[in-house]
Amino acid sequence: MSEPQQRREEIVDRLTDHVLAAGLEAASLRPLARAIGTSDRMLLYYFTDKAELMAAVLGCAAARLTVRLEAAAPGDARLAEDRLQAVLLDALRAAELAPYMQLWLEIVGRAARQEQPFRAIGEAIGRGFLAWVEARLDIDDPARRQQAATRVLAQVEGLVLLGALGLAEI
Repeated sequence: MSEPQQRREEIVDRLTDHVLAAGLEAASLRPLARAIGTSDRMLLYYFTDKAELMAAVLGCAAARLTVRLEAAAPGDARLAEDRLQAVLLDALRAAELAPYMQLWLEIVGRAARQEQPFRAIGEAIGRGFLAWVEARLDIDDPARRQQAATRVLAQVEGLVLLGALGLAEI
């Protein structure tokens, strides 16, 4: 890996930490640069624009979350729909994953307002998680497996949203 590529990955990693801690409100170029001790110009040296930077940072957050979810449902796991839903809910309700869920809800809110780049980034992350869920379902028929994955993701997302509203007991 070249030095610029390595530096870019370090920047993404540090900015991911910052965004997970501070949220999207702190995700404009100057505050991001300040958070890691650099300038906004330097960020634009490594990234074409803010959209590319946010795609890299939020993609990194999604990758980190996926690694944590792998512990609950490894890639070779094939589970029934209700079991996978329960496993995911247990994992996502863990305190250590709260920053990821808070960030995801921020992305969804901005995407719902058609705010770019969050609409495109949110769609890509959502499709990735949908494929992740689908790959872990114990259903042979591809069409039924895709429908079940959509249900699992929708139910889990809905329950995460309710939890954020203080309705976790539902």
